[in-house]
Amino acid sequence: MIPTFIITLWLWGLLSLGFLAGGVYVIYEWYQHVWRYDETLDRVVFDPHFGLNTLTALLIAGLILLVWAFAGRILMRLFLGIGQRSNDRMDPPRENRSGVVHRLARPNGSTLQVEEYGPKTAPTLILTHGWGLNSNEWNYLKEQLTDHYRLIVWDLPGLGLSTQPADRNFSLETLALDLERVLGLAGDRPAILLGHSIGGMITLTFCRLFPKALGTRVAGLILVHTTYTNPVRTTTGARFFTAIERLLIVPMLYLTIWLSPLVRVMFWLSYLNGSAHLSSKYQAFAGTESWEQLDFATAFQLQSSPAVLARGMLGMLAYDATDTLATIQIPTLVIAGDRDPVCRPEASERIHQGVKGSDLVSLSPAKHLGLIEQPVRFAKLVSEFTRTCFKAMPSSQLKG
Repeated sequence: MIPTFIITLWLWGLLSLGFLAGGVYVIYEWYQHVWRYDETLDRVVFDPHFGLNTLTALLIAGLILLVWAFAGRILMRLFLGIGQRSNDRMDPPRENRSGVVHRLARPNGSTLQVEEYGPKTAPTLILTHGWGLNSNEWNYLKEQLTDHYRLIVWDLPGLGLSTQPADRNFSLETLALDLERVLGLAGDRPAILLGHSIGGMITLTFCRLFPKALGTRVAGLILVHTTYTNPVRTTTGARFFTAIERLLIVPMLYLTIWLSPLVRVMFWLSYLNGSAHLSSKYQAFAGTESWEQLDFATAFQLQSSPAVLARGMLGMLAYDATDTLATIQIPTLVIAGDRDPVCRPEASERIHQGVKGSDLVSLSPAKHLGLIEQPVRFAKLVSEFTRTCFKAMPSSQLKG
């Protein structure tokens, strides 16, 4: 979820409120017109006159709007025509927080939820999820890799089970400091940093702030569906969104913070009526996803505070790691989605060109959640890179 998403969130949210308000208004109008004065009884009576008439049409229209407002998600599943499993034939993603839990208190007042999966002596990967998601994003990797690798996953501040900082600072530099704290759980052994979307931005910011960790504490990088600069500059329609960034996007982000309770209601209505699913489908998936994957991804927005989301998006606007790319001299794998409209493939290509000796792979077909839509292929890429990366390191360094 990048700053430009705030426009979509508000549009779908207001439309969702419109469904609800429209349904209530139409039924109220119907109710007002079905009472008439009965001269025989000398009183007002309820007389709906059901049939092929204007009043009955008004009632049906109101009921349709209300049903759509609260149950459109069911109809949206039929409309989208997806019920099959994904092309990777994985089971639907499930909630999984069965790992060893660490609660890391930070000086800024936040407490980070960190979970550990797999053997302690296995090669270690630190996984940083995308914005608006949480560490359950990695549930497919947990299923596929924990027999041979140690996965350390964490919830970014204010998301999942992590609390937000007292100073409400969600700059990329602050989040990179959090990543450095999580990396400490790897102990003396080097780890691979894997980041998706903002997770990749945080990883590149970490590389700028802690260059001496590269090649010692950090064995390699995996940058997934991410960018090297302000994501407004590398998304579809970048010229338009750049032009309205200060004029519209920034004010809307602050409005979201101020009206967070109302926006949360809009999130729920968008989810219930299926409009959030429609948005997720065309932003995050390329058409081979299952309904369960789509619903799983869409439901993340219900677990997030709109104010937190907006503050994180504001933090992204000041992000730029262009100059950092040339300083990275450790094995790096860049994974793009061939149809990703959020962080376009060109952004991954630019990272690949900037990081000398890096590898670039494109998931296909895939958009911004290619790691969920193509879980088997993604896990294979991560596993092969990790195995190769650790084989190339001196055995003395692997022992810590």
